[in-house]
Amino acid sequence: MSFVKRDIDVTDSAVVSELTEKSVSAHKWPISYGSIEFISAAADVAVIFSASTLAGVIYHIQAYGTPGDIVQYFGSAALVSALFVSLMISRRMYKPAALLALRSQLSTIFLLWAAVFSLLAGTVFALKVSTEVSQGASLLFAALGLTALTAHRIFWRSLLTKGITNRRFSGRRIVLITDCGQRAETNLAQTLTSLGFRLERHFTLPLPERGGRHRADIISTAIECVRGSEVEEIIVGADLKHWKELRSLIAKLRILPFPVNVIPVGTASEIFNQPSHELGNSVCVEVQRGPLTPMEYAAKRCIDTVAAGAGLLALSPLLAVVAITIKLDSPGPVLFRQRRRGFNGGCFQIYKFRTMSVLEDGPTIAQAQCSDSRVTPLGKWLRRTSIDELPQLLNVLEGSMSLVGPRPHALAHDTQFDKVVRNYAFRHRVKPGLTGWAQVNGCRGPTPTPRDIERRVEHDLWYIDNWSFGLDLAIMLQTIVEVMRGRNAY
Repeated sequence: MSFVKRDIDVTDSAVVSELTEKSVSAHKWPISYGSIEFISAAADVAVIFSASTLAGVIYHIQAYGTPGDIVQYFGSAALVSALFVSLMISRRMYKPAALLALRSQLSTIFLLWAAVFSLLAGTVFALKVSTEVSQGASLLFAALGLTALTAHRIFWRSLLTKGITNRRFSGRRIVLITDCGQRAETNLAQTLTSLGFRLERHFTLPLPERGGRHRADIISTAIECVRGSEVEEIIVGADLKHWKELRSLIAKLRILPFPVNVIPVGTASEIFNQPSHELGNSVCVEVQRGPLTPMEYAAKRCIDTVAAGAGLLALSPLLAVVAITIKLDSPGPVLFRQRRRGFNGGCFQIYKFRTMSVLEDGPTIAQAQCSDSRVTPLGKWLRRTSIDELPQLLNVLEGSMSLVGPRPHALAHDTQFDKVVRNYAFRHRVKPGLTGWAQVNGCRGPTPTPRDIERRVEHDLWYIDNWSFGLDLAIMLQTIVEVMRGRNAY
């Protein structure tokens, strides 16, 4: 069994590089690459049935003192698992490569799990059978199921990573054919190996401008070698600027009874990394994500309004105490108002508890620093705990901000940053947030160097391009951890 873990020694003049046998773990798992998809789907079904049973038993014991008939919980589990697993399969989320992308997995699980239970709740309401369904048991099932699926996915990804790293299961046997240069070929081989593929043969084609005859001979040799092997797939790594030669190669490979997949390498690969959809007989590639769709916007706005309103009500005693303390601590208003730039570059006034002895909102504003003399004694504590940001729930409620999004900067800083960071204005494609992806990744506080603001903008743009409800939830949960850590909070 041949695997690739480190750099592969390939050159343009090589006819074929057959990989040498690596030191493979003697303890093999009885799992093949092709069975991972089935096993992970079956495991999800088992997790959902277990969560349904546990939720039903716990609720029945609390309500009636007995566990009840366990079989009665299987009906809802079967329906939920059928819907959830079918949706996951349709989105190809059980593929090994998808299982290794943990963040994408968790956000998809959250979204589909919420969708399934919303659909079932709507169906129960429409059919007027709510009296026959225990709301308490259903809510407990939803909470336990989501928690169990999340934990299961984290464990499954760890298991897959360990199995691939230690070569403990049989990877999908592939033949790799490349013509994109040694560095790109090496990176591609390493990537495929890290995703669990077993690289049986690697054929390196010379670049088209270096001789077509030699290239044709290598392709013929590759076809003959593949015919007599137990290959499951052929992968071609090619630079699309050699499109004519690539079409010729694909045409010659059609005589082989194996699936052939092309991985674009080079500048053109950036296009293929973007989301795409069919447009008539053509394929349309989304090179820039627009603002949220009307449905997404409505759902996000609904969550913002409900959460901000509930937060203001729940925190009203704390807000009142802080307001009184600020008034007693130093002269000046309780709230600090400053102009910020929001969605589509529009200006709004942001609210904060006053933490400084000055109220700056002009063309020149100095960023807060550690041991800043402008910060009041109470202000230091408010900043460290981020309580000074809580009045921005009013901004969320009025619609100028969202709970999650790129953090808004003072207008003076916007002007400054826009001059040094390319695509800085792209941050304004969504509403600014009370917290954001940049902040939970440590990009908080002053930005003394251009690289500091570049990192912040990179995180903001990544959030915009990869937005989902699951990502928003993850950011809000991570924000709690960040507030407790207090990194760069001054």
